[in-house]
Amino acid sequence: MKLLLTSNGLVNKSIADALLDLVGKPFDKTNMAFIPTAANVEEGDKWWLIDDLSRCKNLGFAQVDIVDISALPKNLWKPRLEKADVLLFGGGNVFHLMYWLNKSGLAGLLPDLLKKRVYMGISAGSMVTGQRILLSQSKKLYYGDLSSEYKDENGLGFVNFHIRPHFNSDLFPKARVEYLKKLAKEIPEPIYAIDDESAVKVADGKIEIISEGSHAEFNLGL
Repeated sequence: MKLLLTSNGLVNKSIADALLDLVGKPFDKTNMAFIPTAANVEEGDKWWLIDDLSRCKNLGFAQVDIVDISALPKNLWKPRLEKADVLLFGGGNVFHLMYWLNKSGLAGLLPDLLKKRVYMGISAGSMVTGQRILLSQSKKLYYGDLSSEYKDENGLGFVNFHIRPHFNSDLFPKARVEYLKKLAKEIPEPIYAIDDESAVKVADGKIEIISEGSHAEFNLGL
């Protein structure tokens, strides 16, 4: 399985090159499906979502399809995802995305789809790949006013670590070393905290940090 787990998408050359390596062919011959479902419950200006899509456009993908799994029946979204080389799950509400991954049935299909495709995540889209979404367990940590109906803490189980996006961001004051050190004492699995210029690349079990910014790791020696 090949995954590129980012905090802020395709923001720099290093992250774009990492995706290029995982896909194995030029972007102008690569189809992408962008799944924006996590953003649906986020209110206000969606400048960040527009930026995510603009970066994809600027890299010159052959096609960028937008496929909302909460708005379409399976017989419509499934063939569109099957046409893609990259499945990009956008940012937003972690619980809402996980709820629809399960409700739509896509969670069960992804292991087979990802045999020939690359999974890419942005923020929430990265966080759901772990065994559990424990970094969103405390609603004070990530979404203080969480409105999602999804209360389960199980993730997709694709990786055995947790992603904490937006490390050191002014918009996320608890994404700091001192807070994450305390949290790491309660969560036994490794935690990768990545800022908006960083990503975690996973290729057939091999983990690599891709960064033009800053990052921190916790519990890696356990």
